[in-house]
Amino acid sequence: MSLDTDDPAFEPTAGPNGPTVPLELLLDQVEDWIRHDVDEADRAELAELVQDTASHRRSTAARAVAELRDRFAGTLQFGTAGLRGAMAAGPNRMNRAVVTTAAAGLGAYLAATLGRAATREAAPRVVVGYDARYRSATFATDTAAVLTAAGADVLLLPSPLPTPVLAFAVRHLDADAGVMVTASHNPAADNGYKVYLGGRVVTDAGQGAQIVPPHDAGIAERIAAAGPASDVPRADSGWTVLDRDVVLSYLASVRALSDGKPRTLKVVTTSLHGVGGRVLARALADAGFTHVVPVEEQADPDPDFPTVRFPNPEETGAIDMALGLASDVGADVVIANDPDADRCAVAVVDPAAGTYQGAETARSQGWRMLHGDEVGALLGREIVTRGVGGAGPVRPGPGGRPVLASSVVSSRVLSSIAAHHGAAHATTLTGFKWISRTPGLVFGYEEALGYCVDPANVRDKDGISAAVLVAQLADRLKADGRTLIDALDDVARENGLFLTDQLSARFDDLERIGDTMDRLRSAPPRMLAGAGVAQVLDLTTGVDGLPPTDGVVLLGADDTRVVVRPSGTEPKVKCYLEVVEPVAPDASSYDVGRLRVAAQAKLDRVKADMRAALGLG
Repeated sequence: MSLDTDDPAFEPTAGPNGPTVPLELLLDQVEDWIRHDVDEADRAELAELVQDTASHRRSTAARAVAELRDRFAGTLQFGTAGLRGAMAAGPNRMNRAVVTTAAAGLGAYLAATLGRAATREAAPRVVVGYDARYRSATFATDTAAVLTAAGADVLLLPSPLPTPVLAFAVRHLDADAGVMVTASHNPAADNGYKVYLGGRVVTDAGQGAQIVPPHDAGIAERIAAAGPASDVPRADSGWTVLDRDVVLSYLASVRALSDGKPRTLKVVTTSLHGVGGRVLARALADAGFTHVVPVEEQADPDPDFPTVRFPNPEETGAIDMALGLASDVGADVVIANDPDADRCAVAVVDPAAGTYQGAETARSQGWRMLHGDEVGALLGREIVTRGVGGAGPVRPGPGGRPVLASSVVSSRVLSSIAAHHGAAHATTLTGFKWISRTPGLVFGYEEALGYCVDPANVRDKDGISAAVLVAQLADRLKADGRTLIDALDDVARENGLFLTDQLSARFDDLERIGDTMDRLRSAPPRMLAGAGVAQVLDLTTGVDGLPPTDGVVLLGADDTRVVVRPSGTEPKVKCYLEVVEPVAPDASSYDVGRLRVAAQAKLDRVKADMRAALGLG
């Protein structure tokens, strides 16, 4: 049967990047990609879709055409987040051909930056790591083969390992670059490609951190010039597979954070089917924790993530199995890592959160996950008052003071903590690529469960080392008959009560995101929870020394703050809400609890006002 290209189902339609190409031209593009693809299964996948476009069943043909249009709508773009997308064949997906050209572009960028080396000793050194997702090991090997052919000295991690181990290895091995194949907490269908620069390429405070401009654009330019994947040279061997010493060295750096005291804390852990389980277990054991109970069903890596809908500890229900186990075994704290273990979630019993009504569950008993801002406040206070791991004074930054850093959407509580303890504070753009390159940094965090507690060794968020410090703090509090909730009350007494929440609006039409931001700039709300909006800051103009970014800050006369920005990874506009209430230094726990209830009610009113401002009803 010949394809009826006059059928309206196959006509070009307008997409986000303009009109799509005619079907004949689309099929020519697909055939050309198939000729140059480096993976037999991917070639067969596309060939089957092409065949389906000529199916006798109109629905089958229409679906195949729509799928091909999406896969060839553009090229998966390389930026400061590297690459990330669904795994499938075609230029707009994660696959071996896309990874091959990405590696070629990175190799060309390193060669151009460092100069073409005449000897292997002067060659760019690149460390490559990978998680346990489908195709991660293959993508890592492809990267090693391409970079080796390009003249790089490539060091491949010995097995699927957490992202913090790769970030550690970049600095520990004095590498010029690092590549981590991971999609972090994305769904099982996705994969990704993070790039770090260090060694001789980045020599300032960002050495060993993820890329920022102009490096991203420089690499992307060379990816575009790499040509088809089949033309990229590949080596059959020549890279080095590292032994377990690199993991042991990482664990030694985490062990150095420990105060070495005996432990009584009982901890439940989960790795959410990711690669952090064994590394976290060893790190906690090295720090003296002997009562550690993993969620066995989620302990081993599984790329299907079978027990969770979405492998992100922030998502509703993701840590329910851990909470249930904690309730059963009488644990003091729950620690959850995301699948690549760069994030750390913490849950505890909060008596004020218990309902004690209806069906008995861990949540009804008061188990709740701490907000990222709460954990950030606890760790920041711990580090600035006791030194890293309680092992001594922190390293000073510019002006002789240690520096705490947090992103512009995170709570302002860290700035107050820094001021209270004589430290400096820096506000950065969102993302650890910015936080971790703060000069003089001793601790940095962002509200999305990311914490950098040992920047001398890992210039990125690290869910393993953060877990050890949180557990150590909880253990010390337990010895005094107190909990992490009591420590949060202490933070409130010293700094005031900072309470935060989020509101997200998802859009199917991406143009509505820009329209929403423009409307907020031109007609911002005048009131937030009954208080006037005193100031509106447009982050695109650059505010308080920050580089320009798409965002709006609303500041209320009562110190309420709302930061609105488009998501960098999803078709969403996100609102980060914060209210502040003064707390007396001698306030009782009961008084602080009452203030939390009042602050939460106010936060709910702010959320309702922002829903109206965004037109969400």
